[in-house]
Amino acid sequence: MSLSRRELLGYSATFGSAFLAAQGLLTREGLAQEKDDQPAAKPAAPPAGKRYDMRKSINLWALPYPQKMTLRQCLDLCKDAGFDGVEVNYALEGDLSPAASDAAIREIGQYARKIGIQISGVCSFLFWPYAFTHQDPERRKKGVELAGKMIAAARLLETDNLLVVPGSVYAPWIPDEPPVPHDVALERATAAVKSLLPLAEKHRVYLNMENIFANGFLHSPQEMNAFVDGFGSPWVKVHFDTGNIMQYHFPEHWIPNLGRRIQNIHLKEYSKKAHEFNLNAFRLLLDGTTDWPAVLAALDATGYRGYLTFEYFNPFPHWPEAIVYHTSDALDRMLGRKA
Repeated sequence: MSLSRRELLGYSATFGSAFLAAQGLLTREGLAQEKDDQPAAKPAAPPAGKRYDMRKSINLWALPYPQKMTLRQCLDLCKDAGFDGVEVNYALEGDLSPAASDAAIREIGQYARKIGIQISGVCSFLFWPYAFTHQDPERRKKGVELAGKMIAAARLLETDNLLVVPGSVYAPWIPDEPPVPHDVALERATAAVKSLLPLAEKHRVYLNMENIFANGFLHSPQEMNAFVDGFGSPWVKVHFDTGNIMQYHFPEHWIPNLGRRIQNIHLKEYSKKAHEFNLNAFRLLLDGTTDWPAVLAALDATGYRGYLTFEYFNPFPHWPEAIVYHTSDALDRMLGRKA
């Protein structure tokens, strides 16, 4: 089910053609054609020397995969840099996709554990073009199908976590796409997640709802809590992203409200000095305006002990491993592992 040229242009303008190609959403021919076209009060900081019992992870979007590095090379690099886990991304093509066999997917997790690193979760860009709330019922159906495959892949990888984008009222990179009314979005998203629950329970995989400002949906911790709690299932949790709400909110304010619903974390650095929401507003860790001492103290207070996964979308064109080592070092300092 192909995307329209208008949609591809919108996605490409925001995320970049190379990124879309890596998700299996743009062919090499299409890639070539697109190239032608186109202050809150601060809580008290933790005491000096405070050590947090949380685990370091990084999303593969921070690495030039699959353009310049293989999946195994990425896992080897992340292990060498000192990460505890790696978050992998499900695409339409490639190592982790509907085209991959169960054996091949299982082998990814086995290789990671062999070298001493865990798969911290499964993530996917496909929740945008195949949103649970899309106006096109065939797109919605395809989105649920893909999410089901992601649940199965998570179990094959031996991770408990699937990041789920529950839906959107609109996507800002496709401004002429008709917006979905909030009540309709809520109804569609609820129905989709409910339909996936039996499979999630069978495979014992958490469906972790991600908070996103750009989707126009579930814009407050109270709304997120109501959505998650409405399923009455221990397998519906929250994947909290520190950067996705930074344009108008503060992560340290969301965390106490979400509490123990938080099952997984994306650490995205954000600069409030950037006044337009786009991927360039997200920075390397510690190069932004996030109050990390307050964020870590808030997470610690909820009892969170899971993965902190750095998510970044702009691999360096030269020496891309520098991002990986920088992020690992920054996390060591943030978690009190290094003075």
